[in-house]
Amino acid sequence: MAVDDQVSAGEAIISADSHTDGINGHTNGANGHTDGVNGHTDGVNGHTNGHTNGGLHPEKPKTGITVIIVGAGFGGLCAAIECHRQGHSVRLFESFSELKILGDIISFGANAGRIFRRWHTSSGDRISDRLRPLSIDLSSYGFNIHKFDTGEIVLNSKNPPADPEAPVFNGHRGEFHSILFHYVKDELRVPVRLGCRIQKYFETESEAGIELEAGERVTADVVIGADGVRSKARELVLGYVDKPKSSGYAVYRAWFDNSGMMADPETRQFCENGDTFNGWIGPEVHFLFSTIKGGTDCCWVLTHKDDAGIEESWSFPGKLEDVYKVFEGWDPMCKRIVSKTPEDKLVDWKIVYRDPLFSWVSNGGRTMLLGDSAHPFLPTSAQGATQAMEDGVTIAISLREAGKGNIGGATRAFQKIRYERVKGVQKTGETTRDVSDICPF
Repeated sequence: MAVDDQVSAGEAIISADSHTDGINGHTNGANGHTDGVNGHTDGVNGHTNGHTNGGLHPEKPKTGITVIIVGAGFGGLCAAIECHRQGHSVRLFESFSELKILGDIISFGANAGRIFRRWHTSSGDRISDRLRPLSIDLSSYGFNIHKFDTGEIVLNSKNPPADPEAPVFNGHRGEFHSILFHYVKDELRVPVRLGCRIQKYFETESEAGIELEAGERVTADVVIGADGVRSKARELVLGYVDKPKSSGYAVYRAWFDNSGMMADPETRQFCENGDTFNGWIGPEVHFLFSTIKGGTDCCWVLTHKDDAGIEESWSFPGKLEDVYKVFEGWDPMCKRIVSKTPEDKLVDWKIVYRDPLFSWVSNGGRTMLLGDSAHPFLPTSAQGATQAMEDGVTIAISLREAGKGNIGGATRAFQKIRYERVKGVQKTGETTRDVSDICPF
């Protein structure tokens, strides 16, 4: 079952069939709605409150809840936006000293699209309107799947009609991130501190906090660790330092302009008529190539077996000669496409996996994990960033419904609402990877 078939787009609440009584109520997660936090969770199930005809949402009454978010990735930014919308006082801390447009392709499913669409801006449009011009448009091209060795097209998968209420976005990670970052910082005016490295997380019965590298201590009612799989919040939540395990896979990936592709008559076809998407799927190797923004930008990812003995997922400069070795016996077009990649644009990303955690919330209930800090995904799921965004929506609403006097109830309800859904979506990444490995085209 596809991720978007498991739950209607935008629903951040699918949990076990059992009831949760974390906050004066129960959660009917399988029914796609929740009244487990003192009532209906307005906005998580795809419904949005506070729509405006232009400009930012009217502010909800202040809750008095103070929130520290560590990590300004997509999950952290979404949590900041949603906590702001729900009336909490938010501060965001990020280790990078400046924003840089980095990375390559990222995918957001329709469940994320619903969230983007409800974020109105100061200029009267929505965040989804700003993402659309930067995203791939396959309404006419679809997705071509080729035989990995001959290049023959065995399937053209047409895109379903677009749902304006639940748009799908695929584009440059850095460009998308820049839009959200500046929305948080410049339009919502959420305080953002860059260049802050966290030395440790701590909490008491009445507050939680972080200690920065320079020794400064900052406290709030709740701290959200959204700073990835190496988050130091994991140790506080788990009570020990957990170890990663090898996924057995790595990904070569690149993003570059179309100049080399257009100069070659054999590859020009992929760029001169707009956006395209093509895939070659072989034994334990997947090669996906896209052209974006009217064919002006090109990107590709190559997932392959790798037994590198590193201790954590990490990126290294890639070498074209190593990529060519993977393509031995493959359709020559694959190597021809890759040969247009400037080598300084090539990344070798080693993927290390972590077992699902038994808890995302500290014993005291005031420190919690969000996104990759709690549940890292394999890239074959194409849902990692989207699920982090669902986390952000859910905790913001849970905090509002629970109130300042029941922070622990809010964080524990958040986990009960989210845990089984995330676990199921994580499995789709493993299933997709395994099915592709045994069914090459």
